[in-house]
Amino acid sequence: MLDAAEAVFAIRGFDGATIRDIVAESGEPLGTIHHHGGGKEVLFQQVVARRAEALSGARLDALARAQAMGLADLTAVLGAFMRPFFDLSRQDPRWRHYARLVAFVSADDRWRALSARFFDPTARVFLAEIRALLPGATEQSLAEGFVFSVSAMLALLTSQERIGTLGDGRAAEAAQIDHLVRFCAAGLEAGTAR
Repeated sequence: MLDAAEAVFAIRGFDGATIRDIVAESGEPLGTIHHHGGGKEVLFQQVVARRAEALSGARLDALARAQAMGLADLTAVLGAFMRPFFDLSRQDPRWRHYARLVAFVSADDRWRALSARFFDPTARVFLAEIRALLPGATEQSLAEGFVFSVSAMLALLTSQERIGTLGDGRAAEAAQIDHLVRFCAAGLEAGTAR
């Protein structure tokens, strides 16, 4: 049921998705949704929650590995935040659906409590690392640069085809991720110079 809900929410968003769509996608009886604790909003929250811990853990592990190897620059920190999402999506393509949900949650104030609960603790760890690397940056410029970076990451996770359409075809994902990390690091550094 959660896989079906994730797919439907990813394609139609919260407002466009219906319980009937989710039931049809899952092949489960309607009562299964109510058995799992309620209506559409509760189901959406469960779908967001179920992958959040794995993503957070992968990011924190990547950061710890980078630190253990003595990699403390901005690209290493941003890479530790971004690369695990791509790694997880290579292992299981349903993580691309999850990326769309994270984009919805990030862009809609209705879900601020979900962001605060499931994403902000890890984001604050990475912001602290970035702050240490960019000591002259204001809290505002760091927050802006970080959110811009998250948005760029989610865009790459969800719209590689668009890049291919505008570019000269589809580049290898590894090269795109490297470009993304460098691009975001440069943006954060430029943001401290204002």
